[in-house]
Amino acid sequence: MNEYPPNWEESKETPLPEPVRQRPEPRPRRHPSRTKRWTDYLPIVFSLAAMILAGIALFLVLRGEKTAEEIPSASAEEPVTFRFGDRTMTPLEGMPLNPYNRQGFSTDEQGRVVYEQDGKRAKMGIDVSAYQKEIDWQAVAADGIDFAILRLGYRGYTEGGLFLDQTFEQNISRALDAGLEVGVYFFSQAITPQEAEAEAAYVLNALEGYPVTYPVAFDWEPIAPGNNARTDSLSNDVLTQCAAAFCEKIKEAGLTPAVYFNQSLGYLRYDLRELTDYHLWLAEYDTEPDFYYHFDLWQYSHTGQVAGIQGDVDLDLDLR
Repeated sequence: MNEYPPNWEESKETPLPEPVRQRPEPRPRRHPSRTKRWTDYLPIVFSLAAMILAGIALFLVLRGEKTAEEIPSASAEEPVTFRFGDRTMTPLEGMPLNPYNRQGFSTDEQGRVVYEQDGKRAKMGIDVSAYQKEIDWQAVAADGIDFAILRLGYRGYTEGGLFLDQTFEQNISRALDAGLEVGVYFFSQAITPQEAEAEAAYVLNALEGYPVTYPVAFDWEPIAPGNNARTDSLSNDVLTQCAAAFCEKIKEAGLTPAVYFNQSLGYLRYDLRELTDYHLWLAEYDTEPDFYYHFDLWQYSHTGQVAGIQGDVDLDLDLR
């Protein structure tokens, strides 16, 4: 820093006295609000900006958490459904589902459906009535059939009488002699649980003395409109009660009760949750069962061909 006055110059002609050291004049104080440069505010500006950004971020986070809590995802709200024809069905709560592996079903060289799982193959069977007329049961057994379910009898759909199938006694004796395992079914037209119990008593009386090892089935089917069937106005609740009453009577006698039905009856008429204590016998004509719920026996065809039987016969698998 120069210690001399700014305009001082050394003169050669007239010497000047020794310069006096002068303090530089102090700079005037400046009021900070008026005289600070804009760069002096940068730290404050940056701090305020950081605080604002942090506040915005916190607000968005809290708002997002609240939105997630108040608005559940769409997938959590969508109910499980399945299709039956043109209907969308909601599963029955507590009803066991179809447990079978679709990959386990195949068709053999005779065109019959087989099912194998965990190294075990389902038994093959047929169900017959007087419509099959005379049957060569030895030929049936030799054609790979393991069991037969025979129509024992039926109730008339107009007057309600109980009748024995014309071929029952012959069929059960000859099927047992051929080494087949045998079960029976009764075509019901009961309109009260008491009538269903009477049908079960009729069945048990006819079975006395026969070693039946396969299920004894309750087979209720709707009669075509215009036939004045006594069951035309039967409610779903009463139908389910009739099936349960029949099965309980059979169970008390030490035999295995079952309920036979097709998909329409299973989905639209029976409350299957009331029948899970009994075997379920499904009629669905296909190479793989598509029925949504659990079942034990499967009638998969009504046009089967088996040696010893003229014409078509129902084919079944025991999936138990």
